[in-house]
Amino acid sequence: MTAETALLNCKQCPRLADFLHEVAVQNPGYFCKPVQPFGVDQPRLLVVGLAPGMHGANRTGRPFTGDHAGILLYETLHAYGFANRPQSVSADDGLQLIDCRITNAVKCLPPQNKPLPNEIRTCNTWLSSELADWQKAASNRSASNNVIVALGSIAHESCLRAAGHKAKAFTFAHGAEHAILPGITLIDSYHCSRYNTQTRRLTPDMFHSVFARARELVDGKESMAKCGLEPARVI
Repeated sequence: MTAETALLNCKQCPRLADFLHEVAVQNPGYFCKPVQPFGVDQPRLLVVGLAPGMHGANRTGRPFTGDHAGILLYETLHAYGFANRPQSVSADDGLQLIDCRITNAVKCLPPQNKPLPNEIRTCNTWLSSELADWQKAASNRSASNNVIVALGSIAHESCLRAAGHKAKAFTFAHGAEHAILPGITLIDSYHCSRYNTQTRRLTPDMFHSVFARARELVDGKESMAKCGLEPARVI
């Protein structure tokens, strides 16, 4: 069984499995399965979200596709050269990521978008495997400037746990940077949720500055200047 098949068949969290079944009955056309990561196999940038949204990834089967949070994320990825187009509407819309991969801390839709602590810990085995495979691939190609952007505190703590740290080993703060593994820097960002963007807790400029910094770390300032991108501002 491949890792992709194993994830699709995962029912380690009974509450989430039961909830997905209920949602599938109410919405026959929805994906309603654990959502696979999306993007290239050996990225230089890994974006980690919280969990699939009810009418976004849980509907379309692709992270941040078809929901409000994906609007700002994909527009920003495109602006900094990590995607071939700025909008993500459906899983077959032709959007491709460039040197980038998107995954979630929790692969299944949780009730009220709130996974329980034990569900976050259980699902962390998938993220741990992703990071281990990524780090191995990075070492094989002698790449040292790889970046993870964690969208929100749960994604931040999940990345730390997956990297072998305690969940509170590094403090979450928007724009903060942490060296969590050799050659891998974790950058924190507030989640691009509707609540955060509408309350202006997260503005487009704040979000762009995180990915401008990621672009800096991945490519270096010279490459960034060639792309016509502005350097990241201090937050």
